[in-house]
Amino acid sequence: MSRVALPSKGPLLGGKGWTAFFVALIALCALAPLLNLWVPAGSAFHMSDYAVALVGKIMCYAICALAMDLIWGYTGILSLGHGLFFALGGYMMGMYLMRQIGRDGNYKSELPDFMVFLDWKELPWHWALSDSFVATLILIVAVPGLLAFVFGFFAFRSRIKGVYFSIITQAMTFAAMLLFFRNETGFGGNNGFTDFKRILGIPAATQEMRMTLFVLTGLTLLGFFLFAKWLIGSKFGRVLQAIRDAETRVMFSGYNPLPYKLTIWVISAMMCGVAGALYVPQVGIINPSEMSPAASIEIAIWTAVGGRASLVGPIVGAFIVNGAKSWLTVAAPEFWLYFLGALFIAVTLFLPDGIVGLVKKLAARWRAPAKVEATRPAPPAASEDVRRGRRALAAEEGVEPGALPPLAADAKGARA
Repeated sequence: MSRVALPSKGPLLGGKGWTAFFVALIALCALAPLLNLWVPAGSAFHMSDYAVALVGKIMCYAICALAMDLIWGYTGILSLGHGLFFALGGYMMGMYLMRQIGRDGNYKSELPDFMVFLDWKELPWHWALSDSFVATLILIVAVPGLLAFVFGFFAFRSRIKGVYFSIITQAMTFAAMLLFFRNETGFGGNNGFTDFKRILGIPAATQEMRMTLFVLTGLTLLGFFLFAKWLIGSKFGRVLQAIRDAETRVMFSGYNPLPYKLTIWVISAMMCGVAGALYVPQVGIINPSEMSPAASIEIAIWTAVGGRASLVGPIVGAFIVNGAKSWLTVAAPEFWLYFLGALFIAVTLFLPDGIVGLVKKLAARWRAPAKVEATRPAPPAASEDVRRGRRALAAEEGVEPGALPPLAADAKGARA
């Protein structure tokens, strides 16, 4: 019996892909710090602190969109609860930042101000490791990952899929939001965490710290992009795409979809947790509104607008939608939600592959005529008899051969 030969694994990125990657790397690590820290504020080339904070925030959103693409674009699992994992990572970082305030708060207490206001005498048990930066880094990925594992295990084992899975993820997020709104949970209630002072003992409000967080966020986004590219190109990624296209056939082929779906679900949740942890010190606040169902729906919109199953598309979508949001909420705040809804409907009806898919189609159409022209065979040269006859006729007429009109043989040869 002959063995089935799998397609060979191609390079992680092509020549143009690596070029774009290194251009982005240079822009993040060299150009942006140069324009923000060393170019004078009055210069047209100066990158303002507002722009640094805005782009840094959008890069955190782009990580969430990339995580959504892994489970929705490549596995076919639409989650409307990824805002929960984003917020959990943010709360883990926020707890550490609140402990870093120390006695610099309004009440000059070792306890966070909201606990003093509520007349708490000691930290609750879940704040035990919040003063350790190393423990915080572990919790940033462990808490969203553990919740995703428990939820995903029971959901995927019960074979919940499609719109039913989307509904229960949204219900989970809404329930968590209501829980975090309660003051007795120890997460700041409606106000959440804010007024951060230091990170690792370094002042958090300085221009240098903001640029450091900006660069770290950009490097994390690029790192996750390479990781996602490698993962999708592996055998594991091919199984995920097979599950997306025909899960029943995958089961008949001898694969159990549960570990594959659960693994990518947990990885996606951890990525959102990291994004939330990078988001909080740049924005300066975290509260339960980040868990709202609308926030999770927006993540799906970024992915759909940019283009599912493309990895680059969700990043582009996050920048386009949030850039438009940043402008419209100032210029015409009452129209933002209408614009967002119209954009999602338009993409669903007319751009199923998103903006990146549209660009690829237009590029393919542009290259097609040139390719056809390059592959078209050249007309055969006129025969020697035809050329001899033209020279004789030209000699009789006393003109150059090129001045004579084409002969029938020439026209026939040109059409052949």
